[in-house]
Amino acid sequence: MYHLLRNQIKIVAFVAALLALASPAMAQDKEIYRQEHDNLRYYFGITLGYNATSLRPTFSTKFLLDDSIKVARPSASGGIALGFLGTLRLNNHFQLRINPQLVIGGAKSFDYTLNKDSLAAGESEYMTKTLPATLISLPIHIKFNSDRIDNFRFYVLSGIRLERNLASPPPATNGDEKVLSLKQNDFGLETGVGFNFFLPYVTISPEIKFTYGLSNLNDRNPDLKYSAVFDKIQSRMISFSLHFED
Repeated sequence: MYHLLRNQIKIVAFVAALLALASPAMAQDKEIYRQEHDNLRYYFGITLGYNATSLRPTFSTKFLLDDSIKVARPSASGGIALGFLGTLRLNNHFQLRINPQLVIGGAKSFDYTLNKDSLAAGESEYMTKTLPATLISLPIHIKFNSDRIDNFRFYVLSGIRLERNLASPPPATNGDEKVLSLKQNDFGLETGVGFNFFLPYVTISPEIKFTYGLSNLNDRNPDLKYSAVFDKIQSRMISFSLHFED
């Protein structure tokens, strides 16, 4: 959680720095770029981004009653996102947007502290189980744009995010070293804010989003102790994106 908060502070600081640098330029620049852009029925772009994910567990009664595992803590690393952006104009302020992405990285890990008196062969007191992740993501948003101020505009968005983990291992078995797995599919609600900077030939849009996963990712096997300690595991994500729109 500390690492997620630290990443969040870095992202907010970066966006604030962009605004601080852009404000003088907007004040001095009287030329209005690409005024016809707001009247386009649809337009496209590309996305570069970074996603910081955390996992929120709900522990099972087995964990509360069994002392073989003393501590179980899930975590996740960040991933780099590459995507395509498609925007459809609904009216002067509202737009429908899809943003399919490939997210590389973002492995999930689980840290365990075991009871010394119940260690099996090959186990140590501290164990880490790591699951790789390569995600196909499909955010679908309704976007509300403010009125344009010269070459700048603010917007907010809200919608859903669908994800599939292409690297998710099969369900855990007794012969599996990981003895734990996560489901491939996830679904969540997403909201965020962003800024449009209109340049002569492109619109650059830094954006920050927050995702609240609704699915239970835990592919629980009650017969395996590393899997059985968790009842539910849900995802939380903070995403920073930089969109380049035509």
